[in-house]
Formats: sequence, C-alpha cells, structure tokens
Amino acid sequence: MSAEQVSSLCEQLVKAVTVIMDPASTQRYRLEALKFCEEFKEKCPICVPCGLKLAEKTQTAIVRHFGLQILEHVVKFRWNNMPRLEKVYLKNNVMGLISSGTQSILEEESHIKDVLSRIVVEMIKREWPQHWPDMLKELDTLSKQGETQTELVMFILLRLAEDVVTFQTLPTQRRRDIQQTLTQNMEKIFSFLLTALQQNVNKYRRMVGAPQEQEALTTPQKTDLAQEPKAQANCRVGMAALNTLAGYIDWVALSHITADNCKLLEMLCLLLNEPELQIGAAECLLIAVSRKGKLEDRKPLMVLFGDVAMHYILSAAQTADGEGLMEKHYVFLKRLCQVLCALGSQLCALLGSDSDVETPTNFGKYLDSFLAFTTHPSQFLRSSTQITWGALFRHEVLSRDPLLLAMIPKYLRASMTNLVKVGFPSKTDSASCEYSRFDFDSDEDFNAFFNSFRAQQGEVMRMACRLDPRTGFQMAGEWLKYQLTAPVDTGPMNSKTGEGLCSVFSPSFVQWDAMTFFSESVISQMFRTLDKDEIPVNDGIDLLQLVLNFETKDPLILSCVLTNVSALFPFVTYRPEYLPQVLSKLFASVTFEVIEESKFVMSVQAPRTRAVKNVRRHACSSIIKMCRDYPQLVLPNFEMLYNHVKQLLSNELLLTQMEKCALMEALVLISNQFKDYERQKAFLEELMAPVAGLWLSPEMQRVLSDPEAFISYVGADNKIADPVLEDPSGLNRSRISFCVYTILGVVKRARWPAATEEAKAGGFLVGYMPSGSPIYRNPCTEQVLKLLDNLLALIRTHNNLYMPEMVARLGETFAKALDMLDVEKNAILGLPQPLLELYDSPVYKTVLERMQGFFCTLYDNCFHILGNAGPSMQQDFYTVEGLATHLLSSAFINLNNIPDYRLRPMLRVFVKPLVLSCPSEYYETLVCPMLGPLFTYLHVRLSQKWQVINQRSMLCEDDAVDDNPESQEMLEEQLVRLLTREVMDLITVCCVSKKGVEHNTTAAVDGDDDEAMATEVTPPASAELTELGKCLMKQEDICTALLITAYTSLSWKDTLSCQRTTTQLCWPLLKQVLPGNLLPDAVSWFFTSVLKGLQTHGQHDGCMAALVHLAFQIYEALRPRYAELKAVMEQIPDIQRDSLEQFDSKLLNPTLQKVPCRSDGAAGLPASPQPPPFPARKLLQHIVSVCSDSLQPGGTVGMQHRLSSPSSNDLSLRGKGYFAQGCPGEQGVKMFEQSC
Repeated sequence: MSAEQVSSLCEQLVKAVTVIMDPASTQRYRLEALKFCEEFKEKCPICVPCGLKLAEKTQTAIVRHFGLQILEHVVKFRWNNMPRLEKVYLKNNVMGLISSGTQSILEEESHIKDVLSRIVVEMIKREWPQHWPDMLKELDTLSKQGETQTELVMFILLRLAEDVVTFQTLPTQRRRDIQQTLTQNMEKIFSFLLTALQQNVNKYRRMVGAPQEQEALTTPQKTDLAQEPKAQANCRVGMAALNTLAGYIDWVALSHITADNCKLLEMLCLLLNEPELQIGAAECLLIAVSRKGKLEDRKPLMVLFGDVAMHYILSAAQTADGEGLMEKHYVFLKRLCQVLCALGSQLCALLGSDSDVETPTNFGKYLDSFLAFTTHPSQFLRSSTQITWGALFRHEVLSRDPLLLAMIPKYLRASMTNLVKVGFPSKTDSASCEYSRFDFDSDEDFNAFFNSFRAQQGEVMRMACRLDPRTGFQMAGEWLKYQLTAPVDTGPMNSKTGEGLCSVFSPSFVQWDAMTFFSESVISQMFRTLDKDEIPVNDGIDLLQLVLNFETKDPLILSCVLTNVSALFPFVTYRPEYLPQVLSKLFASVTFEVIEESKFVMSVQAPRTRAVKNVRRHACSSIIKMCRDYPQLVLPNFEMLYNHVKQLLSNELLLTQMEKCALMEALVLISNQFKDYERQKAFLEELMAPVAGLWLSPEMQRVLSDPEAFISYVGADNKIADPVLEDPSGLNRSRISFCVYTILGVVKRARWPAATEEAKAGGFLVGYMPSGSPIYRNPCTEQVLKLLDNLLALIRTHNNLYMPEMVARLGETFAKALDMLDVEKNAILGLPQPLLELYDSPVYKTVLERMQGFFCTLYDNCFHILGNAGPSMQQDFYTVEGLATHLLSSAFINLNNIPDYRLRPMLRVFVKPLVLSCPSEYYETLVCPMLGPLFTYLHVRLSQKWQVINQRSMLCEDDAVDDNPESQEMLEEQLVRLLTREVMDLITVCCVSKKGVEHNTTAAVDGDDDEAMATEVTPPASAELTELGKCLMKQEDICTALLITAYTSLSWKDTLSCQRTTTQLCWPLLKQVLPGNLLPDAVSWFFTSVLKGLQTHGQHDGCMAALVHLAFQIYEALRPRYAELKAVMEQIPDIQRDSLEQFDSKLLNPTLQKVPCRSDGAAGLPASPQPPPFPARKLLQHIVSVCSDSLQPGGTVGMQHRLSSPSSNDLSLRGKGYFAQGCPGEQGVKMFEQSC
C-alpha cells in the first residue's frame, strides 16, 4: 500500500481518536469512532506502518499513544503469523523510537514511556533469547545515548521482571527460558543497574552542589537554574534505577545483592540521606533485608549493623523526623522502621543458630534507634515495632544480653505512654492525631487498630516481664498509686450519664484504662514467673488496700478499679484475712447506681447506661472468676457469701436476672468444693426452690405450653403508647428469664470432684462403663430433670412463635419483636459500632428493643441448657425415656419458619455439644434418630436457599446490583453463607476425626510448576471417620443425606466452606461406602459434583488444588469399576482424548501403573499425596482451564449444561438408593424424597 494510502488512513484514525477523547462528542459518534479504531486494529493489514506514523513525536500525545497501542496489539496478537522480515522491521523501528522518537525525559508523557516499554517487553517475551540473543547489548547501547533512553531501558527491565517472575503472564516454557537467561545474565544486569544508579546520582549531586564526601552529607543546596533540568533528568534516572532494582532484589540470588563487599547495600544506605531518592532507596533496602533463604547466604546482611550503615540509617531518620509532618517524610519513616524491624528479624534468625554470627557491637545503638520509633507520636510506627520487640525478648541468646535487659525498663516506660488511647483522627488532643489522619479514614478504623495494637503490646509486655518481673510490678504500683490520688479530669466532652462523669474520651478515663491494662499484664506475668517465696506480698497487699479504700461514683473508673482488684487478688491467697474486704467491694459494685438512693425507684424504670451495666456485670464476673479460680480460698466464707446473695435476691427489683444468676453461679462453684454429694444436692435443691416453684406452677406451665398465652404473658400483643417508659409486662419476662438463667447456671457450674478418689468418697461415683471409664452423677440432675419438660415446652412454643398466624398476633408495637437485633446485623455485615454509643447510651432504648433482646437471649439460653445438659448430667440425661422423640418434637419443630439467624445458634450451642459428648452406647437410640431427619432437612433447606441466591445473581445485571452493604439481600446471603459453614462444620466434627486434619490449608504453590499442582492442600491419609461417623454412615437415610450434602455443597458459592469440605469431609465419607456396590449414576454424580465445584471455585488456588486432588482420588479409586467416569470426562469440552486414554490405560492395567498416585487396595485410598502421572497433569491443566474459562463471559459453551446432570434431585437416581446391594433398606431414601 502506498504512502498516500497510509497517510489517508492515519488522518481518519486521528479524527476518530479526537472524537473518542473529545468531551463534547455525542455518544453515537464516540461509539462509531471506537468501532472504527477497533476494527482497524483487528483487520487492517497495514497496522505497522500506520502505527509507526501515528507514533512519531510530531503528533499529539494522545495520537502517539494510540499509534503505540496499535503496535502493541500487533505484537501481542499477530506476531506469530508475521514474516521474519516484518518482525525485524517492527523491532528496529520500535528501538528507533526509543533512540530518537521520544521527547526528553522531563517532557515525555509517562503513559507514552509505559506503552513503549510494554511493546519492547512483548517482543522480548516472544523472541529472547533464541531469536534475539543481543537484546541486552542493544539495550546497553541505547542507554548510552542519554537519560531518556536509560530511563526507558530501566522501564523495560522492570516490566520484564514483573511479567516473568512476579505476575507470570506467559506460558510456562517461555517463562522458564526467559527466567533462566535472566539469571545467567544477572551479574551483567546488576552491574548495569548499579553503574547507571551511581553515575546519575553523582551527576545529580554535583549539579545541586552537594558535597561528595560521605562523612559530610548535608541537605543539597539549590542548583543553578541552567543546570536544574539536567539535574532533574539525572534524578529521574536514579529513581527509575531504584524502582528497577526493587523488582529484582526480592528474587535474585542473594550473592548479587551482597557482591563486592555489599556495594549495593552501601549505596542504598548512602541514598537514604538524599531527599529525592530516599524513599526508593529505603524500599530496596527493605526488600533486601527481608529476604529469606539459607542462613549462610544471609550472613552478609549483618553489615547493616556496622558503624557506617547504622549512622546513615539513624541520621536519615532524625532528619526526616525533624523536618515536620509531611506525607513524603512520614512514608520514608515508615520504610525505615520496617527496615529496622527486618534487621531485627534477620539478627534473631542468624544469632544462636549453627552460624558463627555474634551479637553486633552496635546492638545498643540499634536498640536505642528502635526505641525511638516505639516512642514516636505516630501510633502506626509504634505498633510496627511490637513484633520485633517480642522476637528479641523471647530469643534464646539475645534475651540474656545485658543491653536488651537494660532496655526493658525503657520499653515498659514507653508502653505506659503507648497504652493510652489517644490519636483519634477527628481530634486534636494529642500529637498522634495528625499522624492518624494519614493512616486512618475514621475514628472507628483507628479504634479497631488500637484495640489490636494494645493486645499485641500486652503480649510483648508479658514477654519483657518474664525477663524482669520486679521492674514491671514496681512501675505498675507507681502508676496505680498516682491514678488513685490524681484529680478526675472529665475533659470537654462530659458523659451523657451525668455531669462530672467521664466519657470514653475523658483524659482521666484513658489514663485509668491504660494503667489498668498495664497492671493486669505485668502482675499476672509476675505470678507466673517468680517463685512463691519471691513474690512481693507486702507491696501487693498495700496496693490492694489502696484500691479497696478508693471510692468513686464514676462507672468507667469504677470498672477499672474492679479490674485492678481482680489483678491483685492473687495476693489474698497469702493473706486470706483480706477476703471479706474484697467481697464487700465487689458486692457494693453489684448494686452500683449513678443516681442517689432517694431516686432508686426511678432508676429501675429508666434503662441504665452501658457503663453502669458494665460495672455491675464486671463485679458479678469478678465474683464468679474468684470462686472458679480460688474455690478453696472462698470456701471458709461460704455462709457469709450465701447470706449476702440471699439478701440481694430477696428484692426482686434490685438486680437484673442475669446479675442474680451470676451470683447463684458463684455459689454453685463454691458448692463443688463440698465434695459431698448429699450436701451439695441439698444445697442446690434449696437454691433452686424459688425457681422450681415458679417454673412448675400451673400458670407457668400453661404459659410455656401455649404460644398465644406466652405472647400475652410477655406482653408482645400489647400496643404501647410510650415505647420508652411504659412496659407493663416487663416483670413477667424477667421471671421467665430468671428461671432460664438459673437452670443454665446450675447446669454449667455444678460438677463432681475431678479426682476419682474424692468423687468416690463423696458419693459421686456410681459405676464404670464397659470401657472402664467412671460413671459420675451430678448433684443437680434431679432438680434439673424435673424442670426439663417445661423447658422443652418453652422451646417448642418459641419455635411456634415464628408461624405466620403467631407472628400476626404480635401487637403493633412488637411487630418486629422476632427480628434480629441491630447489633447482630452489624456483626454479620461487619459494620462498626459508634464509639460513644457503647458506653453512654441505654442498653435497650425502647420496649421493642427490650422485647427483641428478651426473645434472642431466651432462645440462645434454652439451647445452651440442652447443649450443656449432656456433658453435665451424662448418662442421667441421655437415658431420659424418649429423649430423641422429645427433642424432635420441641427443638426441631417448625424449622421451616425458623430464620437462619436463629437456626445457627441452635446447631452451634445445642446440637454440636450434645452429639460430641454423647457416649457411644446411645448413638443408636438418641443421635441417629435425631441427626437423620435433621441432616436431610438441612440439605433441602440450604439447597433451596442457594438456588434462590444463584437465580438472583443471574437475574441481576451489573447496572442493577445493589451496592448498599446494609441491604436485606446482602444480609440474607451472608446469613446463608454462615449457616452453610455451621452445617458443614457440624457434619465434619460428627464424622471425621480431627487427628491430622489440617483446618487451615495452604494454597497451591507456583501454578506453572506441573509437579506441584493439586498436591499442596491434600487431606492427610490419616483422615478417618469417627465412631459416630461410622455409625451414621451405616444408616441409609443419614448416609444419603451426608453424602449428598457434602458433595452438593462443593458448588455453593462459599469458598471457605468448599475448601474445608473438600479437604476434610468428602473423601472420608465416600471411602466408607466404596466397598459396597454403588449405582453407576451415583458414581457419576459424585464425580460431576466435584467438577461443578471446580467450575464454581476454580479461580481460588486453595479450592482449585483441593478439588482437583479429590477428583483424581475419585477417578483413580472408581474408574476400574465404573466406565461411566470416563464418559463424564469425555463430556468436558475439547478434552485431550489422547491424554485421557493414556491415563485410563495405566489405571486399568496394573502392570503399566508405575505412577506415584495409585489406588491402594479395594478401598481406593491414595497411597500418598504425590503428583498425578504425566497424562493426568495434562488433563488436570485442561480441566482447570476449561472450568475457569466457563466462569468468564463468553466462556465454554455447554460446560454448565453438561455438568448439571445427573443431580441429587434426580428421582431416578435416588429412587433406587445409592447401593444396589447390601443396603439396610429404602426408608431413609423415601424420607429424603418426601423432605425434598
């Protein structure tokens, strides 16, 4: 085609590009122009001359960019079909563009440089080294022409490394060829990069007037205006060299990084003091210091602990910090902090190992600089140092170093400051606030970060106090004494609770909060570290007395005081005479109120704030903890404690039901120390007498058995005029709650003595199991079992409340009483709670919220009782006559109407503990009759819900997707996902032994390494069914439900559930039924289900590897008996039949089967998690690619259709049962059909 035709076509392309980029163009013209350009790139035979003409530097930047895009498209999609001469022509012209077809380095647009480097890299990926052996020489020659060309060469080398090593965007063999050649030439490449960096930095420094002597580094002076462009060009090349080095340092051999006496590291340290280059230098240094590998290869990195390197690092940090808060300086400080952290990690790895590395002479200077970052105003920098401090404190050698031991008091002193929660982005009350505005988007983000940071700090402080416990205790005592005498400063934001009270942001509270956390951490560690006779008892008792004598009416501060009482309580074990004072303090806090006694009646009506509620609960939990951990200490004071609790319980309005039951739990814990069955039984009978009287009364029996009577009794059918203050049925609800709380507390806490001899002497031992295990009786059994019928009636009634006719009976005020609490919704959706709301607002603002809380807590507690009943009462509970029938007719009634957010806790807190604690003797009479219908129902329910979700996602177009994270659909979908995980976890713990099962599997390694594919997340060969699992699999109905649920769930869109089920559950279940005669359709369905799972989750490395491994396990185990599996494989589009035939012949011919992943006996268990044979690897790659492609728009046609049959809902499959012979019967299958 002539030059005139090229020019004419280029003119049209320029007009089209102008229309596309012109904001004033209409949509129609823009689309027509875009279509013209795309068709030109796809079809025009003269793309190369047109692209070269458009890329000339006389054109505008937009046109040049389009011209270069044309050339890139040609290289990517036409290169293999181009004649050799045309390739050479294009390559030479592109190199010519780099040589003379670009503007100067400071004038050229960055997107032009980017696309030009992309074109060269695309040619390199196709030609080098075989057809372009002199590529590196050509690039070296180009770089000598000037800064512009040198920068472009850097871009090319960086993008090449990214495509080949980092992102791996080319075929396996080409990637290996290029990476191998890169490695062979790495010495030249590094030499080129270092030379370019050094030369350009030296030129830059000369022009800006900076001194060359390393010892006299200062801030560069201003340069001559005439020299400034040249200096900036050299600086730009230096930055490009650093960026390119960063792309190579993390994967090249360490010998290149440490060559020539660590010349690279020395240059990087020097550049830390160069303002324009310091961030890039710090990035490279960080990557280098963070390298893993052989310890011997990492030894040279210790040169960074030398005088010169440490001087540059510290001086750079001081300079950056001293120039005020600027984003650039702050980013640099973060990188330097990371460098020091990585240096510490390298030191910990090298020191004390087999290497001959010794503690550096500059270790003290390193610790001082590290402490400077720990005391920096930035909370982020402070937190960044914690992991390294922990590694130093627990290091075998360094933890004994005098320099580190001398640093412990300084670290603890810094922690005292760092624990104070200041630095909220929205505030200005601390130097940290300004830094937080760079790091956090909101106060909620900062709050979540700080809570994690504080927990991390606590762990490191405990490590430090393990080395020096006395210093930590002394500091805690000093701080505690100071806070006890310091005046209260509420700050400008007073609490809503009352004037003069602290809010969570008050200066006094944040100090008290920090001091409390510090004291709790160091005191607990002191008791674990020091011998009993070394404990400073007198000092501890003095502190305890000060705390007990301290009086405050501020709920936030009082909560901190109670924590300090708990932290100091171990000292009471040395001085038991102080126990009554401690109890007095705690009981006073149980009834704490902010307002005066004269207004007490009002306080009962008005909801308490969260802070007041926390104080009262804190006191109750402290009493429980004391009775749990020190029962022998409290036992002599049991009568005093009992009388005090009875006095509090006598006033029905004084305590909430939870508080009453907490105190009763404490009494039950102490009663366990009676070690006398009859005495403890009599005590529990007396304690529960009020509950039994109320619970078994005719009125309560009527209320608990009738949903309508229950709704009326709790007031849910009322219409309330004042939803904040008016609550006529609140007392009725509290009575039910009190009974349920009490039953739960007794069931949880009442136990027999741990020592068998003591249990026998006390009358708790009643016999032995056939296995020899002792059988105990619980003193609470008689009392609890007589309350069981009404409890089951309440559960049945509660389930029936969700029936439509019952929901319709709810009053107007309580129409949403059965809905989720907002706090539950926020937790599921991951939405943060407002900070102040946690403490300054009433717990339930309206009677509706109180009603919602009542139903939610009641439902959970009832199932907690049933879940604890088995472990608590053992055979006395499991032998209750008709227990399975009673549970099925109460807990599992009306499940269709029970929402997902109520079904989840039922499975977690009731079914799972009940089943796991059940002795094997009761599997047939209790567990199987209960789990059979339950598992069948759960499969049907989840299948229907996932079907709705899938249909919804198919119907929703991209422009119609609801991005609101609080939308009802998103909430429902997340609930289904959580319920799915709960169900699969329940099945797994019931069926599969945890021995050797990896719950956290790792993703597959390098995807291009054939030998590694599908072998990294394999379940261990020792994953076996439990006794319960074997019992369940003997039942036809349960076996059917388990297998169908496990294999159907693989294609449900929950990655976590899929991966866990694949690695832990699917193979052990299927292996159990392999000895039987499976129907061919069933075998095909199992295999197809795995392929469908791969189609759904194949884009996730962990799932892909696990599913592929499972597919080959099934194929290898069952293909010799079932030719249908080969037919399934042949349905996969474009299957490589030759590979399939090779693999198939090896499976069917044992003499040829010399592959590492063969079947092991009749059960078909793979002998070891070895890679599949060569033909199988080809099949594997094809399956993965097909399944992955089918997920994309325009993917493999027919893939979904071919994998959709047969299905678990195919009646012809299920009508025959899964077993052709030897099955116990078809009852389970029929039940399953009916359920569906």
